[in-house]
Amino acid sequence: MDCSLLGVRLKELVAAHGVPGAQFAVHCRGETWTWVDGVTRTSAGVPMTADAPVPVGSITKVVTAAAALVLVGDGDLDLDEPLVVVVPEMRELPGRLRGRLTLRHVLSHTGGLPSDVDVHAATARRHVLDCCRAVRPLFDPGRSFSYSNIGYLLAGQAVTTVTGMNWWEAVQALVLDPLGVPARFVTGTRVPADLVSGHSRRQRPVVQSLSAAEAAVGALAASASDLVALGRGLLVADALLDREVRDQMCAPVSGADPFGLADGWGLGLACFGGGRTAGHDGNGDGTSCHLRMNRDTGTVVALTTNSAAGFALWRELSPDLPALGVPVDDHDPLAVGEPVDAPQGCTGVYTNGDLEYAVAHNDNGGFRLTVDGEPFADLTVHSGHRFTMRDCDTGVTDQAGRFVLDGNGHVAGLQVGGRLASKQLERARLVG
Repeated sequence: MDCSLLGVRLKELVAAHGVPGAQFAVHCRGETWTWVDGVTRTSAGVPMTADAPVPVGSITKVVTAAAALVLVGDGDLDLDEPLVVVVPEMRELPGRLRGRLTLRHVLSHTGGLPSDVDVHAATARRHVLDCCRAVRPLFDPGRSFSYSNIGYLLAGQAVTTVTGMNWWEAVQALVLDPLGVPARFVTGTRVPADLVSGHSRRQRPVVQSLSAAEAAVGALAASASDLVALGRGLLVADALLDREVRDQMCAPVSGADPFGLADGWGLGLACFGGGRTAGHDGNGDGTSCHLRMNRDTGTVVALTTNSAAGFALWRELSPDLPALGVPVDDHDPLAVGEPVDAPQGCTGVYTNGDLEYAVAHNDNGGFRLTVDGEPFADLTVHSGHRFTMRDCDTGVTDQAGRFVLDGNGHVAGLQVGGRLASKQLERARLVG
């Protein structure tokens, strides 16, 4: 591994992408290296340090999943038992989900749940209850993949119900303390005074908006070194999880196709490179963070950045890593082939819970995607009904999605960022 080139490459990309600050940590061949660059907050000018806590967003789901799987290994939770047995609030779910949704489904995002619904509650239990009452299923459990925050709220509630602890106490006792990872969070009573600030695209500091009721989906604050410690602990059988449970966390679940995010999905971890690498990405308010673990070599890589531009930085850095001696895989969402004509009937409105996508013709004769009424990306359609997305703000093409067809060949939905959205036929006629 060429340590000097890795540090130089990080510094180049931080400057090129306008990222205020970054941490990069690599564990490879029995040693761990860490690099830092920039500042924790633009208005303060405090240098980034190796142990500064960064809001890591959805990488928190890895910790929630690991806590649930510790309880599976102990026999306190069952992967395939209806989760309503443990989480009585789920009795409020629609009938097609209520008695069928399992922990395996929610950890692998195959439960048919939308990503989010617009509810606000003071406690985690009430938030879960209100979400269950508001859910409109996307598909029957086990049929497909759609990334769901609600699913991880249910997993978190299962952990708290079984342990009698709140989520913060449970993940600290079951996961963080055993692996030597500091228990630092962006919400609740343990928010560190030196929490790194996220930044807007214009490098303006932003605050974290996650509510305490949503902690299970995104409340962790961690350094890149912390994430490497987490990844190493998950890779080693019996360090936290017994071998069988560990393998299920990392191995692709049948039917879980997270197009545009990863090559597959296990019970809490995304899968890359045919399952050789596992990991997760996370975005807090104005942060972008990434974790990768090579199951064969024990290599663990983590990048934390305090800007949404860190996503583009990672997209440019990750393909360089194998050539620099760091054997981890990543997903290339842009490997989609030549442009083709769009499928008929692709314009219209698509919904996932309270999230609304719309596809309409743009001024150049192509197609534009809006999200909740805001311009998001211009689309270029490729074979297999896939499309690449050119960001309306930055002009960068670094994400992909696809249109989903029904058995009759009609466009019935789209998948963006791993989220499946169903086409609304009546409104589609108005938009199209």
